[in-house]
Amino acid sequence: MALTRREFLKGISLTVAALGLPAEFIPRMVQAAMAKKRPPVIWLHFQECTGCTETLLRASHPDVAKLIFELISLDYHETIMAAAGHQAEKSLHDSVQANKGKYICVVEGGIPTADKGIHCKIAGKTGVQIIKEVANNAAAVIAIGTCAAFGGVQAAKPNPTRVKSAGDLIKGPPVVNIPGCPPNPANFLGFILHYLTFGKLPALDKLGRPKFAYGRLIHDHCERRAHFDDGRYAEEFGGEGHKLGYCLYKLGCKGPQTYANCPTARFNDVGAWPVGIGHGCAGCTEPGFWDNGSFYERLPEIAGLKVDEAGGKATGAVAVAAGVHAVAGVGRKLAKAKGGK
Repeated sequence: MALTRREFLKGISLTVAALGLPAEFIPRMVQAAMAKKRPPVIWLHFQECTGCTETLLRASHPDVAKLIFELISLDYHETIMAAAGHQAEKSLHDSVQANKGKYICVVEGGIPTADKGIHCKIAGKTGVQIIKEVANNAAAVIAIGTCAAFGGVQAAKPNPTRVKSAGDLIKGPPVVNIPGCPPNPANFLGFILHYLTFGKLPALDKLGRPKFAYGRLIHDHCERRAHFDDGRYAEEFGGEGHKLGYCLYKLGCKGPQTYANCPTARFNDVGAWPVGIGHGCAGCTEPGFWDNGSFYERLPEIAGLKVDEAGGKATGAVAVAAGVHAVAGVGRKLAKAKGGK
């Protein structure tokens, strides 16, 4: 179904909000999105489950049809392209040669390096060879999903195929990590629209992730945060606290140490997310999340936080921070009252 102009503008507005830009940028982003010249994109697959692509196929505002037919020129993508075999490889070769240094390369999946890379081969070439020939000649590289960004499950101990992330192997072009298992397609689309509008990469954190999507802890915007601050924790799945929507920290939620926008940018217009429906955050946007203990094992500590085993109030750094936040809020209200605003 074709995307209506109203839906398109809604998508642009949501993207502008997600990027933290003022509303004045909406016309500029619309103009960039409707420009006739579309940036060429080459999408590579290595060791992964294709979940990142599957999630993107279900994106909206804009949907994937709008993305590949109007926003970008998707020259190569093994999952959704019509060509196959020699024709597909010709498309890849032709795009690299015609757009060297100008195309965006998207890498999905980790790259195995053991035994000279033979554990992942496409058209007779190893992933390492393909990275060298394709990714290293791009203007910029997007490592989409935790497998490409940090190695993912393939790199979990003992990592028999010696999987490495895209950033470990790419030399030259900047690498932007958009992790998640899978990542929210809004984060990928937000990056594309930012690049089209401003002609440069967005601000990145120390792990190469766009700050507009990975600049805040999940814990900061979690709908269960009030329960955490007041010491109300679910003690077991299906228990009374779990049914009442209490904080899932004691059930292994990794939200206090995970940077992502999951609470504010829900997947594909569904409106729900794991923590909201009762499952703790697995920390999938962070490096090594497969090896960072059990998904249901409580974090040993959070920046000096101590939580009473019986479910008492939080103490330590988090409690102090909460108190400072509350005092600041009261101060702002008094200032507004004094100023008559």
